[in-house]
Amino acid sequence: MIVDGKVIAERIKLGLKKEIEKLPRQLKLTHFVGTDDSAIQSFVRIKRRVADELGVLVEGVDVTLLDTEEMVEKIRKEENQTDGIILQFPLPEDVDASVAKNAIPLSLDVDAISEKAIDEFKEGRLKILPPVAGAIKEIINAYKIEVVRKKVLIVGAGLLVGIPSEILFEQLGADVEIVTKGVTDLSTYSRRADIIVLGAGQPGLLSPDMINEGVIVFDAGTSEEGGKLIGDADPACASKCRFFTPVPGGIGPITIAMIFKNLLTLRRR
Repeated sequence: MIVDGKVIAERIKLGLKKEIEKLPRQLKLTHFVGTDDSAIQSFVRIKRRVADELGVLVEGVDVTLLDTEEMVEKIRKEENQTDGIILQFPLPEDVDASVAKNAIPLSLDVDAISEKAIDEFKEGRLKILPPVAGAIKEIINAYKIEVVRKKVLIVGAGLLVGIPSEILFEQLGADVEIVTKGVTDLSTYSRRADIIVLGAGQPGLLSPDMINEGVIVFDAGTSEEGGKLIGDADPACASKCRFFTPVPGGIGPITIAMIFKNLLTLRRR
Protein backbone atom coordinates (compact mmCIF):
# COMPACT_ATOMS: atom_id res chain seq x y z
CA MET A 1 0.00 0.00 0.00
CA ILE A 2 1.21 3.49 -0.88
CA VAL A 3 0.97 5.77 2.16
CA ASP A 4 -0.74 9.07 1.34
CA GLY A 5 1.14 11.49 3.54
CA LYS A 6 -0.82 14.44 2.23
CA VAL A 7 -4.05 13.13 3.73
CA ILE A 8 -2.46 12.65 7.16
CA ALA A 9 -0.79 16.07 6.94
CA GLU A 10 -4.07 17.78 6.05
CA ARG A 11 -5.75 16.22 9.07
CA ILE A 12 -2.97 17.48 11.36
CA LYS A 13 -3.05 20.96 9.82
CA LEU A 14 -6.81 21.18 10.19
CA GLY A 15 -6.50 20.56 13.92
CA LEU A 16 -3.60 22.98 14.23
CA LYS A 17 -5.44 25.73 12.40
CA LYS A 18 -8.35 25.51 14.83
CA GLU A 19 -5.99 25.77 17.81
CA ILE A 20 -3.89 28.56 16.31
CA GLU A 21 -6.97 30.64 15.57
CA LYS A 22 -7.78 30.64 19.29
CA LEU A 23 -4.44 32.15 20.29
CA PRO A 24 -4.28 35.78 21.47
CA ARG A 25 -1.39 36.57 19.14
CA GLN A 26 0.19 35.34 15.93
CA LEU A 27 2.80 32.61 16.19
CA LYS A 28 6.24 33.36 14.73
CA LEU A 29 8.78 30.95 13.29
CA THR A 30 12.32 32.13 12.52
CA HIS A 31 14.00 30.31 9.65
CA PHE A 32 17.79 30.62 9.24
CA VAL A 33 18.85 29.86 5.66
CA GLY A 34 22.43 29.90 4.38
CA THR A 35 22.24 28.38 0.90
CA ASP A 36 20.59 29.09 -2.44
CA ASP A 37 20.49 25.41 -3.39
CA SER A 38 17.31 24.86 -5.43
CA ALA A 39 16.20 21.77 -3.50
CA ILE A 40 16.67 23.56 -0.17
CA GLN A 41 14.84 26.62 -1.45
CA SER A 42 11.97 24.33 -2.45
CA PHE A 43 11.76 23.05 1.15
CA VAL A 44 11.79 26.65 2.41
CA ARG A 45 8.93 27.63 0.08
CA ILE A 46 6.84 24.64 1.17
CA LYS A 47 7.26 25.56 4.85
CA ARG A 48 6.27 29.13 4.09
CA ARG A 49 3.20 27.97 2.22
CA VAL A 50 2.06 25.82 5.13
CA ALA A 51 2.74 28.71 7.51
CA ASP A 52 0.48 30.93 5.40
CA GLU A 53 -2.25 28.28 5.51
CA LEU A 54 -2.03 28.18 9.31
CA GLY A 55 -1.68 31.91 9.87
CA VAL A 56 1.87 31.65 11.20
CA LEU A 57 4.41 34.41 10.58
CA VAL A 58 7.72 33.17 9.16
CA GLU A 59 10.76 35.41 9.34
CA GLY A 60 13.55 34.34 7.02
CA VAL A 61 17.07 35.21 8.10
CA ASP A 62 19.85 35.04 5.50
CA VAL A 63 22.98 33.68 7.20
CA THR A 64 25.01 33.04 4.05
CA LEU A 65 27.88 35.34 5.03
CA LEU A 66 27.94 34.65 8.76
CA ASP A 67 30.55 32.82 10.82
CA THR A 68 29.88 30.77 13.94
CA GLU A 69 30.05 33.64 16.41
CA GLU A 70 27.75 35.82 14.33
CA MET A 71 25.33 32.93 13.89
CA VAL A 72 25.10 32.32 17.63
CA GLU A 73 24.55 36.03 18.18
CA LYS A 74 21.68 36.00 15.68
CA ILE A 75 20.08 33.05 17.46
CA ARG A 76 20.36 34.75 20.84
CA LYS A 77 18.77 37.93 19.49
CA GLU A 78 15.74 35.91 18.45
CA GLU A 79 15.21 34.17 21.80
CA ASN A 80 12.53 36.55 23.09
CA GLN A 81 11.10 37.50 19.72
CA THR A 82 10.02 34.17 18.24
CA ASP A 83 8.21 30.94 19.11
CA GLY A 84 10.52 28.63 17.20
CA ILE A 85 13.82 28.47 15.33
CA ILE A 86 14.78 26.33 12.35
CA LEU A 87 18.32 25.99 11.03
CA GLN A 88 18.08 25.01 7.38
CA PHE A 89 20.96 22.66 6.66
CA PRO A 90 23.50 22.79 5.16
CA LEU A 91 24.79 25.86 6.97
CA PRO A 92 27.57 28.04 5.50
CA GLU A 93 31.10 26.65 5.62
CA ASP A 94 32.17 29.25 8.17
CA VAL A 95 29.50 28.15 10.64
CA ASP A 96 30.16 25.27 13.03
CA ALA A 97 26.86 23.41 12.76
CA SER A 98 27.30 21.71 16.13
CA VAL A 99 27.79 25.01 17.94
CA ALA A 100 24.88 26.61 16.07
CA LYS A 101 22.36 23.85 16.79
CA ASN A 102 23.32 23.74 20.46
CA ALA A 103 22.76 27.48 20.72
CA ILE A 104 19.03 27.00 20.10
CA PRO A 105 17.13 27.06 23.42
CA LEU A 106 15.14 23.90 24.11
CA SER A 107 11.98 26.01 24.22
CA LEU A 108 12.49 27.11 20.58
CA ASP A 109 13.97 23.96 19.06
CA VAL A 110 11.06 22.86 16.85
CA ASP A 111 13.31 20.43 14.96
CA ALA A 112 14.69 18.94 18.22
CA ILE A 113 18.26 18.98 16.91
CA SER A 114 20.26 20.24 19.87
CA GLU A 115 22.12 17.75 22.02
CA LYS A 116 19.90 18.68 24.94
CA ALA A 117 16.75 18.03 22.90
CA ILE A 118 18.04 14.65 21.75
CA ASP A 119 18.96 13.69 25.30
CA GLU A 120 15.50 14.77 26.53
CA PHE A 121 13.91 12.70 23.75
CA LYS A 122 15.95 9.65 24.74
CA GLU A 123 14.83 10.04 28.34
CA GLY A 124 11.19 10.50 27.34
CA ARG A 125 11.02 14.02 28.73
CA LEU A 126 10.81 16.06 25.53
CA LYS A 127 7.49 17.86 25.04
CA ILE A 128 7.61 17.34 21.27
CA LEU A 129 8.68 14.70 18.78
CA PRO A 130 11.46 15.36 16.26
CA PRO A 131 9.49 16.04 13.04
CA VAL A 132 10.52 12.98 11.01
CA ALA A 133 10.08 10.67 14.00
CA GLY A 134 6.73 12.33 14.63
CA ALA A 135 5.72 11.78 11.01
CA ILE A 136 6.64 8.09 11.19
CA LYS A 137 4.66 7.70 14.41
CA GLU A 138 1.63 9.37 12.78
CA ILE A 139 1.80 6.80 9.97
CA ILE A 140 2.20 3.93 12.43
CA ASN A 141 -0.90 5.10 14.29
CA ALA A 142 -2.94 5.83 11.16
CA TYR A 143 -2.32 2.41 9.63
CA LYS A 144 -2.14 0.48 12.93
CA ILE A 145 1.32 -0.87 12.14
CA GLU A 146 2.66 -3.38 14.65
CA VAL A 147 6.17 -2.42 15.78
CA VAL A 148 6.88 -4.34 18.97
CA ARG A 149 9.69 -6.88 18.50
CA LYS A 150 9.89 -6.14 14.76
CA LYS A 151 13.32 -5.93 13.14
CA VAL A 152 13.90 -2.32 12.10
CA LEU A 153 16.75 -1.27 9.85
CA ILE A 154 17.63 2.43 9.76
CA VAL A 155 19.89 3.56 6.92
CA GLY A 156 21.73 6.76 7.74
CA ALA A 157 22.71 8.19 11.12
CA GLY A 158 21.77 11.80 10.46
CA LEU A 159 20.42 14.33 12.90
CA LEU A 160 17.00 14.72 11.28
CA VAL A 161 16.18 11.13 10.28
CA GLY A 162 18.49 8.41 11.53
CA ILE A 163 19.11 9.36 15.15
CA PRO A 164 15.51 10.31 16.09
CA SER A 165 14.11 7.30 14.21
CA GLU A 166 16.41 4.96 16.12
CA ILE A 167 15.27 6.43 19.43
CA LEU A 168 11.59 6.29 18.42
CA PHE A 169 11.61 2.63 17.41
CA GLU A 170 13.57 1.60 20.48
CA GLN A 171 10.96 3.36 22.61
CA LEU A 172 8.23 1.52 20.71
CA GLY A 173 9.80 -1.82 21.53
CA ALA A 174 11.40 -2.72 18.19
CA ASP A 175 14.72 -4.48 17.58
CA VAL A 176 16.68 -1.68 15.91
CA GLU A 177 19.78 -1.83 13.73
CA ILE A 178 21.35 1.28 12.19
CA VAL A 179 23.82 1.38 9.31
CA THR A 180 25.32 4.17 7.22
CA LYS A 181 24.87 4.52 3.47
CA GLY A 182 28.47 3.41 2.93
CA VAL A 183 27.86 -0.11 4.23
CA THR A 184 29.46 -2.70 1.93
CA ASP A 185 26.36 -4.81 1.23
CA LEU A 186 23.12 -3.15 2.31
CA SER A 187 21.03 -6.08 1.07
CA THR A 188 22.51 -8.29 3.82
CA TYR A 189 20.75 -6.04 6.32
CA SER A 190 17.66 -5.07 4.34
CA ARG A 191 16.61 -8.65 3.58
CA ARG A 192 16.26 -9.49 7.26
CA ALA A 193 14.29 -6.34 8.17
CA ASP A 194 10.55 -6.09 8.79
CA ILE A 195 10.70 -2.28 8.66
CA ILE A 196 13.23 -0.08 6.85
CA VAL A 197 13.76 3.63 7.43
CA LEU A 198 15.77 5.42 4.76
CA GLY A 199 17.51 8.71 5.46
CA ALA A 200 20.76 8.59 3.48
CA GLY A 201 19.88 11.02 0.70
CA GLN A 202 21.15 8.61 -1.95
CA PRO A 203 18.78 7.94 -4.88
CA GLY A 204 18.26 4.30 -5.79
CA LEU A 205 19.91 3.06 -2.61
CA LEU A 206 17.19 0.45 -2.06
CA SER A 207 15.93 -1.68 -4.94
CA PRO A 208 13.19 -4.36 -5.05
CA ASP A 209 15.67 -7.25 -5.11
CA MET A 210 17.03 -6.09 -1.74
CA ILE A 211 13.80 -6.50 0.23
CA ASN A 212 11.37 -9.23 1.23
CA GLU A 213 7.67 -9.34 0.41
CA GLY A 214 5.59 -7.54 3.02
CA VAL A 215 8.33 -5.25 4.32
CA ILE A 216 7.42 -1.72 5.42
CA VAL A 217 9.54 1.10 3.97
CA PHE A 218 9.62 4.61 5.41
CA ASP A 219 11.55 6.63 2.82
CA ALA A 220 12.70 9.87 4.42
CA GLY A 221 15.66 10.37 2.12
CA THR A 222 15.35 13.29 -0.27
CA SER A 223 17.53 14.36 -3.17
CA GLU A 224 17.02 16.40 -6.30
CA GLU A 225 17.42 14.84 -9.71
CA GLY A 226 16.38 16.52 -12.93
CA GLY A 227 14.52 19.20 -11.00
CA LYS A 228 12.46 16.63 -9.09
CA LEU A 229 12.58 15.41 -5.49
CA ILE A 230 13.30 11.70 -5.22
CA GLY A 231 13.82 9.33 -2.33
CA ASP A 232 16.37 6.69 -1.42
CA ALA A 233 14.12 3.83 -2.53
CA ASP A 234 13.42 2.84 -6.10
CA PRO A 235 9.63 3.47 -6.46
CA ALA A 236 9.35 -0.10 -7.79
CA CYS A 237 9.94 -1.29 -4.21
CA ALA A 238 6.32 -0.38 -3.49
CA SER A 239 5.10 -3.51 -5.27
CA LYS A 240 6.73 -5.71 -2.61
CA CYS A 241 5.89 -3.54 0.41
CA ARG A 242 3.04 -3.84 2.83
CA PHE A 243 3.35 -0.08 3.32
CA PHE A 244 5.54 2.28 1.31
CA THR A 245 6.01 6.04 1.68
CA PRO A 246 6.71 7.72 -1.68
CA VAL A 247 8.89 10.77 -2.30
CA PRO A 248 7.37 13.24 -2.68
CA GLY A 249 4.01 12.90 -0.92
CA GLY A 250 4.86 10.46 1.85
CA ILE A 251 6.77 11.41 4.99
CA GLY A 252 7.58 14.93 3.76
CA PRO A 253 4.17 16.62 4.12
CA ILE A 254 3.63 15.08 7.56
CA THR A 255 7.09 16.17 8.71
CA ILE A 256 6.31 19.78 7.83
CA ALA A 257 2.98 19.58 9.64
CA MET A 258 4.83 18.24 12.69
CA ILE A 259 7.14 21.27 12.68
CA PHE A 260 4.12 23.52 13.15
CA LYS A 261 2.62 21.16 15.72
CA ASN A 262 5.87 21.52 17.67
CA LEU A 263 5.77 25.29 17.23
CA LEU A 264 2.31 25.39 18.78
CA THR A 265 3.38 23.16 21.68
CA LEU A 266 6.51 25.19 22.46
CA ARG A 267 4.98 28.65 21.96
CA ARG A 268 5.72 31.49 24.35
CA ARG A 269 2.72 32.13 26.62
